[in-house]
Amino acid sequence: MVAKFLLLGSLLFYCFSTKGQNSAVPVDTTYNTLRVWRQIKTKFPYAYPASDSIGADLKSFRQLVYLHIPNTLYGPRNLHLDIFRPNDEARRTAILWIHGGGWRSGTKAMDIPTAQLLARKGYVCIPIEHQLSLEAKYPQAVLNIKSAILWVKEHADEYRIDSNRIVIAGSSAGGQLASLVGLTGGIARFEPDHDSKQSTKIQAIVNLDGVVDFMAPLSLNLERKADAPDVFWLGGTFNEKPSVWKEASPIFWASEQDKIPMLFINSGFPRFHAGQDELVGMLKRWNTPHEIHTIDVQVHPFWLFHPWVDTCIEKIDHFLQSVNLK
Repeated sequence: MVAKFLLLGSLLFYCFSTKGQNSAVPVDTTYNTLRVWRQIKTKFPYAYPASDSIGADLKSFRQLVYLHIPNTLYGPRNLHLDIFRPNDEARRTAILWIHGGGWRSGTKAMDIPTAQLLARKGYVCIPIEHQLSLEAKYPQAVLNIKSAILWVKEHADEYRIDSNRIVIAGSSAGGQLASLVGLTGGIARFEPDHDSKQSTKIQAIVNLDGVVDFMAPLSLNLERKADAPDVFWLGGTFNEKPSVWKEASPIFWASEQDKIPMLFINSGFPRFHAGQDELVGMLKRWNTPHEIHTIDVQVHPFWLFHPWVDTCIEKIDHFLQSVNLK
């Protein structure tokens, strides 16, 4: 009981503390772990939030600035990432993790527990902050994340990362972003204005409940309001911005030549997997390594809660081992 009160207290502190961050930048705090837990706990009383649990077995480096943007609508802006890794000096695979929230809400702090669980499996896991749609529309988040990839590779020696084993992962909107970033490595349209000798190419993609084709029937047939998260982020409806909706769809950047391994972990809501069946068909035809797993519950952000996050960690670890990335 004491543990549950401590957990509730920490979640309340997180939710209220996020309201104070960088007040000049508009922040949507409607998506957070505590709110989702309140919504699901009656139907799933056995589920409970994964918590920040740093210990002597891990090293952590928090709020590292990976990108300074001198001029935004809200003034100068720093973007941050956190690093969690085993407490040793071994060079390890890095997993860059992109949070969800409909491209307009959520924070990297929500995925710190997942990052720590992955670090305990032997990875360097790196939750990343990026500009959300209230601050900057598509494709700015993509450019932010690519800058983070370059930063991680440039600092690989310092944090004992194997720069030849970089994985991009994400949940919900973060899954869409991870897939788009991972499939567009080296493509000029998506490259940040960053002087680096490193490449934005990665070695594998992990997508948790993220759309891969905005124009697939499961996506395009949805009834949307004018301020729907994808419409707002992409700057207009499909009828208004068809080329943008296509460009932002990861499936159109998949390549037989690159053969980037992909892992999909799905909830029980098919709409979040729009385009996945078609993409998987392409991966099969190209003999590109891939796996699909379903956590068949009516909870979209299942990765935030035990016992489902534990299954996610096992599936990710098994997949990365299978493609020689551990």
